[in-house]
Amino acid sequence: MLNELEDIEKEIYRKYKPALKYIGVDFSREDVQEAILYCYSGLESAFQAVIVYWKYKQEQQEKIYPSAALIEALKEHWQPFNWQDEYLDDPRFKSPCLIWWEQAGEIWGADTRNQLIADVNETDSGVKYILLKTGEKISLKIAEMRGWDWVLNYARSQQ
Repeated sequence: MLNELEDIEKEIYRKYKPALKYIGVDFSREDVQEAILYCYSGLESAFQAVIVYWKYKQEQQEKIYPSAALIEALKEHWQPFNWQDEYLDDPRFKSPCLIWWEQAGEIWGADTRNQLIADVNETDSGVKYILLKTGEKISLKIAEMRGWDWVLNYARSQQ
């Protein structure tokens, strides 16, 4: 699905996906994918509106159907009420790639991480990987299974 989006739409999708996924949007559903693909304007506003709506429903302790809410937001061009960019700073909304990056800085120290790791990213097909400064890639799944010491030693051995 991501392959069919324009570059700006991909960027918006990637920015909000971790938050929307956390609140329960099921991006594997065909109706969700179609709603995103056929949204010709207001994609970011709809994503923001659903997150604000979820926050409101949480405060009210009311149930929400996130996938259905997103489909309606995209079709009906919902506008966010009182959106704040800081909402995305919620630790629950961080992508696994960003979490790994931050943890690497805490465990190894930011200088060591920055010397060895260029980026932690996700492909359009959803494969998460660590990009070493040498250009070598390590699957994030493998890195998590093998542990911090293995990744550090492997990254050092590739220099």
